[in-house]
This record gives sequence, structure tokens and C-alpha cells, in this order.
Amino acid sequence: MNYTLDKNARCAVIGYGSWATALVKILLENETEVVWHIRNSDVAEHILTHHNNPKYLSYTTLNTSKLFITGDINEAVNKADIIILAVPSAFLELTLEDLTTPLSDKLIFSAIKGIMPKGFLTIAEYVNQRFDIPFSQLGVLTGPCHAEEVALERLTYINVVTTDVTVGEIMSSKLKCHYINTNILTDIYGTEYSAVMKNIYAIAVGMATGGGYGDNFIAVLIANAAREISLFLELSYKDDRELNSSAYIGDLLVTCYSNFSRNRTFGLMIGKGCSVKTAQIEMDMVAEGYWAACCIHEICEQKGIELPIAESVYRILYKRNTVKGEFKRLSNKLL
Repeated sequence: MNYTLDKNARCAVIGYGSWATALVKILLENETEVVWHIRNSDVAEHILTHHNNPKYLSYTTLNTSKLFITGDINEAVNKADIIILAVPSAFLELTLEDLTTPLSDKLIFSAIKGIMPKGFLTIAEYVNQRFDIPFSQLGVLTGPCHAEEVALERLTYINVVTTDVTVGEIMSSKLKCHYINTNILTDIYGTEYSAVMKNIYAIAVGMATGGGYGDNFIAVLIANAAREISLFLELSYKDDRELNSSAYIGDLLVTCYSNFSRNRTFGLMIGKGCSVKTAQIEMDMVAEGYWAACCIHEICEQKGIELPIAESVYRILYKRNTVKGEFKRLSNKLL
């Protein structure tokens, strides 16, 4: 192993959205210094002056005496041993385009619950291929964990996913505090794809809610969504995984039911009659499920996998089919 592997390894968070801000807050509980890469100089200056992020989770106070904030991606990577990627998947390539510092001696964790729009790669797959980083140096931080509840210090469980359990234990020690518990898993592919797909199904639940469908139908919709995730993983990335654990079913449930869910909110707006474009403009945050719907559609086309709910969401978002028409067709396919 040619990367730093001890409790003193320094973390850098790349991104300044709600989940990036929540992760910084968590790390500040245990670390003596946290590196934070923020591309927006006005946001960086505000944080250093006022001790809060003006754009996301602004009610959360941050201990800036323990923060090293930089807009230079190479400086951020140089100063850290563990790199945590926490930008929307659609902007990751842009964020890393100026990176020239080698990553070969770093541990890279993805906290991105999305998929690369180009090439249909998960974040781990992208980093592996783009930077030639072995999967032994890659990991995933996944839910169920909404940033808003972390900011409010409500008890939350974060799943730390890595093929090296020792690495998982070190990362877990940096996250655990009085409101964060952790689990260690090894299923990088499964947890990443599950996190991507649950956003699609949260959009479907939002559409159903906005369209006036009741709790009975929504319960059936979510149960079938769980079956679709299971089918996709079984046919695409078979592994010995427990799909009833929090990283899979738990993350699906919270994203479908929570009012903090941006994907559910996005679907809700469309279900109430907003166009896709209008819903995107009115939302302050990125709904990863929009990009995921297209990517999963393409992957399923290539692999010959049928996922009726995911396909209906795709047709509504990209083919301008109506919610009512798609859900009428879908209702005959649910179990």
C-alpha cells in the first residue's frame, strides 16, 4: 500500500453543497484540521468571516479555526491523504479538470449519490478509469443520511464502503460522533448503484404524490422499486449483499418519504403539473435522479434489463410523456 493509512490521515472535502457542508461539520468534530475545496471565492470568504455556508445549511455554525479553505484543487489534494468527493456528478469532471497532482498515494471516497452523465460510470468507476486508481484505494460514503438532519445533529448512520476493512475502520473513526454512527461494507458497486437508483424511485414517488395517488399505491410503488434495484444488481453486479440493510432499503425509504429529499421534491413538482425544465429552474439544488434516469435507461438497454418504474420515469423526464399516462400503464405491471 502506498497511501497514508493511519488515524492522523488528513481529509479534504471537494465541493460546497449541502452534503459537502454536512461532511465538513462531521469531520470537524474529530479532526484537528479539515481541508475544504470551494470553487466559489465569495462563498469561501463568507464562511471564513461568518462561520457558515451562505448557500447551504446556512443555520449551521462551522469552526473555521480548524478549516483550511482553498479554491485550488491541486493545493487541496496536496494537503490531504483522504479525498472526499462531494459535488454533483454532472459537475465532477469540471471540478477535476485542472487537477495535475497525482492521486496514486491518496484514498478517494465518493460521497456523490449520482452517476457520470458521460459514459454511464459510477463515481468509483470514473475515478478508477480516469486516474488509474485501483479499487483498493476507492470507497463510498452512503446513506440513509440527509444533510439537513446531520446539520440538526439528529442521529444518523453512514455506511462506509471499501474493499479494505482497515481503511473502512479509519474512515469510520473520523466520522463517528454523538450524532453519527457508521457501518462498514465492502460492496462498492452495489451501494453506488443502489444510491443512484433510489433517486429515480424517489422522483416516481414525488410524481405519484403530486398527481394525487394515495399511500396505498405509493407503498406498492416503493415495494416494487426495491424489487427493481434487487433485479438490476443481481443481473449486473452480482455479489453476496444484504439488500435489507440500511445502505440499500434504508436509503431507498428515506429518499422516497422524506421532505428533505430533493428528488422527491423534483418529482412532486412534475406530478403537480410543472414542466421538467421549470422544476429544474425552481429547485435550488441538483436532483441527481434526473441524470440517473437517462443513465440507467441506457445501461438497461445495453444489458436487456426491464425496470418498469425506472423506464416510466425516464419517459416522463426525457420523452415528455404524461405522469397520468405512464402511471396508468405502470399500474398493470406492479406486484
